[in-house]
Amino acid sequence: MTSILDPFISFVSAHAWLAYLTLFLAALLEAVPVVGSVVPGSTIILALSALVPGGELRLPWVLLAAAFGAVLGDGSAFWIGHRRQREILNTWPLTNYPRVVEESETFFHRFGTWAVFFARFVPPIRAFVPVTAGALGMAPARFYAVNIPAILVWAPAHVLPGVLAVSALHEYAGLPHHEHVGKHIWMFTVVGVAIVMGLAIWTIRRRHGSGVAAAKPRG
Repeated sequence: MTSILDPFISFVSAHAWLAYLTLFLAALLEAVPVVGSVVPGSTIILALSALVPGGELRLPWVLLAAAFGAVLGDGSAFWIGHRRQREILNTWPLTNYPRVVEESETFFHRFGTWAVFFARFVPPIRAFVPVTAGALGMAPARFYAVNIPAILVWAPAHVLPGVLAVSALHEYAGLPHHEHVGKHIWMFTVVGVAIVMGLAIWTIRRRHGSGVAAAKPRG
């Protein structure tokens, strides 16, 4: 375990800007329709948050990178939908995922404006609701009034658990601060849980014939 992650942690220590760029791109791509359904943005953010307590990364910059990426990603998707209206929902590649588009529309109609807030925490429709909101004519001011507060909650919710968990492992479990054991435990736990949850969701959706796994055959 040490041989796998120690070189990575050392690299991040020497090139922190690449880690911040990775956090930014993870948050941005997670908000892109279709792409966000397969990019493990939340997993990346949760895992890299373990590097904050040891000083490899700085908490304010981690939060800023994640939040800015999410704002840009959600905003870009919204404006594409806003400009093209419902036409975008019937355009490739969204036509390959009709059930997820339908779920996003249903989610939006059910919760209204608050759908933009709640969707931030519900994969995979997180990647579809912003473009759907734009396509269904939601006003930009109303979108950002809900989207930005949602992201300001979402970013700490993905970063702080890793910071607190690693700090607690060192403080209360007796793990030495000069070693990376706490970071290793957190990172492998996050990746393991993400894999298990991903397989569980994929299996459930496959059995019920819905979701991203069930793509529409091309004609």
